[in-house]
Amino acid sequence: MTEENVRTTDTAFTITRTFPAPLATVWDTWTRPEHFQQWFHAKPGTVELDLRTGGPWRAVMQTPGGEMPMSGVYREVIDGEKLVWTVDTPGDPVVMTATFTERDGRTVAVYHQTVVAPFTCDQAVAGATGLLDSFGKYLKTVTGTQP
Repeated sequence: MTEENVRTTDTAFTITRTFPAPLATVWDTWTRPEHFQQWFHAKPGTVELDLRTGGPWRAVMQTPGGEMPMSGVYREVIDGEKLVWTVDTPGDPVVMTATFTERDGRTVAVYHQTVVAPFTCDQAVAGATGLLDSFGKYLKTVTGTQP
């Protein structure tokens, strides 16, 4: 079972989730392009992750409304512990941070994101929650706990 806690302000939010998998598996599933493509709902062949500080990332997300190209830069990468990355948007980029710690064979992931106009915090939380749900479901296929 995945545990979750959500905290919001007008301009940012934090979601804490506990995934039933070791840190190495969660990190690998989050950061390897072939896994990222699956849980991020990216169009095959569009994922590029240069997982280093200053490295770019890009993917074309497949949504019910069509394809959505996304890109940004990794601002900080601490292997197995922390990622800070941006999503390019008009004006200021959205900044996202994910930190990972292992407790008793489970991984606690703390996801933090800024919110930029015209989106509301509720809209951004819904989008992030959907991606974290997708990550959790895909992680179960990686760990063999779901067919």
